[in-house]
Amino acid sequence: MNRDKLFVLISPALVVIILDQLTKQLVRTTPSLQNMDLIPGWLALHYTRNPGMALGMDWFSTPVISVIAIIATIGIFTYILKTMHRANKPYLFCMGLVLGGAFGNIIDRLVMAKIESYGGILDGHVIDFIHFNLTISGYPVFPYIFNVADIAISTAIISLLVFNRRILPEENKEEAIEMESVTPEQEVSNSEIDTDSARDQNL
Repeated sequence: MNRDKLFVLISPALVVIILDQLTKQLVRTTPSLQNMDLIPGWLALHYTRNPGMALGMDWFSTPVISVIAIIATIGIFTYILKTMHRANKPYLFCMGLVLGGAFGNIIDRLVMAKIESYGGILDGHVIDFIHFNLTISGYPVFPYIFNVADIAISTAIISLLVFNRRILPEENKEEAIEMESVTPEQEVSNSEIDTDSARDQNL
């Protein structure tokens, strides 16, 4: 396994986990930070505990959501390791942000219920505290409260979507280029070949 690639994957993940947990602990243990305007009308700190999924979705019980999050994160990590040989460093950096964000929130789910004495393992609620509270005509632009882990995941996903041609694994890029390089004439020719082959088989 390429150590440089592994470093590019693990380093952002560790940074995100450390920043996420430090900021959560700071806000959780500092009452003055739990409801404070940073930029009035734009950005504030509002301490909340989210028992559900991202963006406040509450489709399952907290333990079930915790198990789903753990399984999904392990699956993503396994896939990254298996495809690392053809992945470039920008892609691995983005996936490191995703893993760091996922593990940061999983830590909350595993330990916060015990720390705050409201449940057992897997009962923990994710701590959110960053609130982009801008409103237009009385409607919030973004009504959700989030954390550092969420920022890391969102940044990685947006980067993958915007710069996908440059940072997707090499094999995927080659397939995309091959698909784009097929001209209409080639498509017609291929279609005629397929039709002739089908006719021969029928005969």
